[in-house]
Amino acid sequence: MDLQEKLFLAALLILAAAIQETQADTMVTGTVFCDQCKDGQRSLLDYPVNGAKVTLSCADSNGQIIMSREETTNWFGSYTMRFDGAPDLSGCSAHVSGSGQGSMGCGEGAGPSQNPKLMFRMFDMEMYTVDSLLAQPSQPMQYCSRSSNPVPAPVTPPKSTPPFKLPPVPELPPLPSLPPLPSLPPLPPMIFAEASACPSEKWTMSEYKCYWRGVNRDTKVALAFGMVAARRYGTDITLWHGLQGKGDPYRTLLREGITALLNSYNSLQFSYHPIGVVEHMNLALMGSNRSVLLTALRFKRANSGAGNVTCKFTTCK
Repeated sequence: MDLQEKLFLAALLILAAAIQETQADTMVTGTVFCDQCKDGQRSLLDYPVNGAKVTLSCADSNGQIIMSREETTNWFGSYTMRFDGAPDLSGCSAHVSGSGQGSMGCGEGAGPSQNPKLMFRMFDMEMYTVDSLLAQPSQPMQYCSRSSNPVPAPVTPPKSTPPFKLPPVPELPPLPSLPPLPSLPPLPPMIFAEASACPSEKWTMSEYKCYWRGVNRDTKVALAFGMVAARRYGTDITLWHGLQGKGDPYRTLLREGITALLNSYNSLQFSYHPIGVVEHMNLALMGSNRSVLLTALRFKRANSGAGNVTCKFTTCK
């Protein structure tokens, strides 16, 4: 980020802080997945559930429910709950409470509840995220393993037969040596199991181009983020061109949103999953200039590691 952009962002922060009578706002986001094998954990077979009902409940010290909110997931399996003010939601819990239209029958059961985690607080606004919730079908899918330790079939002892002797095998001439195998191209780097966050500058360096996964440099912004982004940025701009944006809140949002999408494809513990990046990007573009600025700052904070996560890149071979 050059000096001109730093001054621009600083001016916007001072302007936002000077706005009077700003009402506090709290938002909770998360995603529901279909636990097809009913094993109580995320796997590659699970997919986001549309139409699942999620309930957030808060209880007092005596266990009495003092606040409850229900929301339904969208096509991406994500849900968003908004609260007026800045209530403390750290002691609340969220769980799948039912299914609706579009859930494709994956709502007969539910996995364990999850507690909201405070991810961001700025300008009297709070952002909570909930770890993935699981909805379950009535029965596991047929292709799921029914037992990790199957009972071995009984072994029938063979009948006693007279020994059979093979005739001697004649010696064969030695085989000619095979030509050397061609060298294989290097394998792409593995997805980081630990947390990793890399800023936009890293993603523009040629020595790290092997970490682009899920999308490539020529992928259109409209294809990666959908129609809302296409109306704002057009249908011809690529992700590589969007990483160069600066000096304008919408171009800054696009740069940090692309960076967050790339980080989410490379680290299982990144602050956002790919669907969440797309959803927050579209919500900001449909909101005010203040929403655009705040979302860009949240993405930039996640991409910089929030002070305790580093970039795990090594030079591509």
